[in-house]
Amino acid sequence: MTHPREEVRVRLQTDRPHSARVWNYLLGGKDNYPVDSEAGDVILATFPEFAAVARLQRRFLSRAVRFLAGEAGVRQFLDLGTGLPTADNTHELAQRIAPESRVVYVDNDPLVLVHAQALLTSSDEGACAYIDADVRDPDRILAEAAKTLDLSRPVALTMLGIMGQISDAERPAELVSALLAGLPPGSYLALSDGTNTNEALNTAVGVYNGQSANTYHLRSPQEIAAFFAGLDLVEPGVVSTATWRPDEHRSDESTADVSVCGVAVKH
Repeated sequence: MTHPREEVRVRLQTDRPHSARVWNYLLGGKDNYPVDSEAGDVILATFPEFAAVARLQRRFLSRAVRFLAGEAGVRQFLDLGTGLPTADNTHELAQRIAPESRVVYVDNDPLVLVHAQALLTSSDEGACAYIDADVRDPDRILAEAAKTLDLSRPVALTMLGIMGQISDAERPAELVSALLAGLPPGSYLALSDGTNTNEALNTAVGVYNGQSANTYHLRSPQEIAAFFAGLDLVEPGVVSTATWRPDEHRSDESTADVSVCGVAVKH
């Protein structure tokens, strides 16, 4: 019988880079191992703008959640691929606007879950929960989320940088559809991912995939836009991450246009 600590050690795979930890390194965090920072440095050597891309995606999350909790009036959030906690996590953004907001975080990296449980604490009026699950298991995610969220009321499903971790053979569009099928009308999808439109990024991701525990699959903007099939896109539609409802007081750093995003509602 495997000891729980040994099981966690095996799952951490500290001898190989993991996406959440590499992303944490690129965002300037400390919750990563030398193998993760080395992988991040390889990416930056090939595509120096990648750290800026990571920051831009984080800022899109902030703007999207502010829209969802504010203008759209959503009070429930299902955050897939949580990543390691940083500033302005989903529940903090939502509960700043509506303290009663309920947020369920989902990730399959044990390091993420340990940090999330320690650091992501809800307001008294709202709730936070954490699910150790893979996006490839939408039925389990929905069943576990239903313990905290009322799935008869609108839910905002956030999927930032997640579908790129799913190969075409694993039918990523069907996974998105299965998750949305479990949510009622009035629910939203906020999604962003990296595109294959920049050769330097393609090369950097290829090098990363050669050494990482989990590979990343860049897609065309059109393929990413197809994840919103059957939904009504919120203006301005599927656009580069920096240009989705940018904050007037903030000019995002110039960077290669390598990721797209969108928010859409289910009717």
